[in-house]
Amino acid sequence: MPSDVEDSIVEQRILEQARRIQGYGAVTAWAALRWQGATFFDGTGDGGISELPVPLISHTRLNPDPRFTMTQEQLAPTEWSFIGGIPVATVQRALFDEVRRRPSVREAANAISMAAAAKQISKRLFTVYIAQRNAWTGVPHARLAVGLANDECKSPQEFRMLLVWKLDADLPEPLCNREVYDLDGRLIGIPDLFDSVAGLAGEYQGEDHKDGRRHREDVEREERFRDHGIETFEVVGGELERRQFIAARMRNARSRAKFLPPESCSWTLETPPWRPPPEPLDAYLHRIGRAAQLRRT
Repeated sequence: MPSDVEDSIVEQRILEQARRIQGYGAVTAWAALRWQGATFFDGTGDGGISELPVPLISHTRLNPDPRFTMTQEQLAPTEWSFIGGIPVATVQRALFDEVRRRPSVREAANAISMAAAAKQISKRLFTVYIAQRNAWTGVPHARLAVGLANDECKSPQEFRMLLVWKLDADLPEPLCNREVYDLDGRLIGIPDLFDSVAGLAGEYQGEDHKDGRRHREDVEREERFRDHGIETFEVVGGELERRQFIAARMRNARSRAKFLPPESCSWTLETPPWRPPPEPLDAYLHRIGRAAQLRRT
C-alpha cells in the first residue's frame, strides 16, 4: 500500500480488509452498509473515539488481525454481490449481521432505523427478512430491535431521543419529522418528535445547531410553535446519557401542553389542499413543449 494513502478514511479501511477474502465470502454488517451508501455507519465506536474492525464472512481461514473480525456463517449466493470491485453482503444480510453484533437492543434498533434513513430498507421489509431466519443465532434479539425501529428518524441521536420518549418517559408513540402547518397552509415547522394529541414538539439540537444561523432558525421555529399553541422541549448534545433526566423533561413539557381538540387548534397536519401532487416528468415535458409551440405560433 502506498504510504500516501489515507487509511483513516473508512472506505479505504473496508477496501483493504475486503482484499483478504481469497475464497468464498463478503464484507458484511456496518461495513457493507457503509459501502452501499449508509453514511451513519461510520466505522467508529465509543462515541467516535475508536475504530471498529471490518466484519467479514469468509469460508477460508484468515490470519488473525485486529483490523477485522471474521465469521464462517452460511452465506447464500443470493446474499452478496460485487460492488465497487469487492464482495459485499446484501443490505438485508448486512443489517441482520449488524443488528446481531450490537449487544444493546436500543442500538440494534438504531442500526435498523439508520439503514431506513438511508433508504436502503424499511422496518417492514426487515421484519419479513427476520421471519425467514428462525434457526439463526440472535433472531430473538433482532425481533426485539425491529419492534423498536422507526422508518422516519433522520439521525442516530434523534432516534435515541425517540426511545427515551417511548421507553423511559413511557409516553404514547409520537410522529417523527411530520410537517405542521398553520390554518392558512403556511409551514410552521417539521419537529423531530410531535405529539399531536397534546400539541407538543420535541427537537434534538446537536453541535451543528450552535452557529448563529442555525441557532437563529431554531429560535424562530420555536416561536412559531408557541404562537400556534404548541408546547416545545429540546434535548441537546450529550444529554441523552441521562435518560431519566430527559424523560422527566419530556413528561413535564407534556403536562404543560394544551391538549386542545382538533377544532380548537390553530395548526394542522393536513397538507394544504391547493398544493398539486408531483407532476410526472413526461407530462411536465409535454406541457412545457406545448407551451413553447404555442409561443412560436
